[in-house]
Amino acid sequence: MAQYNLEGCQSMDLAKHPSGIGLILQNIVSTVNLGCKLDLKMIALRARNAEYNPKRFAAVIMRIREPKTTALIFASGKLVCTGAKSEEQSKLAARKYARIVQKIGFQAQFMDFKVQNVVASSDVKFPIRLERLSLHHDAFCTFEPEIFPGLIYRMKDPKIVLLIFASGKIVLTGAKSRDQLYRAFEQIYPVVVEYRVPQIGNEDKDSTDRVPRLLA
Repeated sequence: MAQYNLEGCQSMDLAKHPSGIGLILQNIVSTVNLGCKLDLKMIALRARNAEYNPKRFAAVIMRIREPKTTALIFASGKLVCTGAKSEEQSKLAARKYARIVQKIGFQAQFMDFKVQNVVASSDVKFPIRLERLSLHHDAFCTFEPEIFPGLIYRMKDPKIVLLIFASGKIVLTGAKSRDQLYRAFEQIYPVVVEYRVPQIGNEDKDSTDRVPRLLA
């Protein structure tokens, strides 16, 4: 089964993406300013699929089905939208939340929309020696398999955090754009290739690299 790139098609510019491996967008976190103070109790009472428990969290949690997203709406007028699979979906969802607030009776606007975090995943299709990678790249890595099965790699430029699993799966987070995601992946790909577990004679594979598939 072909792995699609971020644009959802199989074509890929190999000059920019020499690995030839696509990334799958998993989550977009965006923010918007509604430009007015809000009565959260009123919103929770009048809006569908909304909940508000100020003792637990100081925001209304609202959900819509299309695009399938969740919003955190604060009394200050700030709104955080999560769960979208593309920037376009995230902006559309944020606009829908703003309209809902408008219909309840607030003078909500749609200002300062900004993507705060783009999360993507990929699979290099080969197992990786995490312990050796961690030893040789200790300035960037945190690897504590007894606490978390993945190696945490903090890239400096672009400033991206990568979760690298022994199975070959990689999660990238902290990006502000798709371009940053691809730049980070193309930088990390030759690194993980260097620590690829050989297909033959891999009996000496480090025990710490044996992460259950369920966890990875």
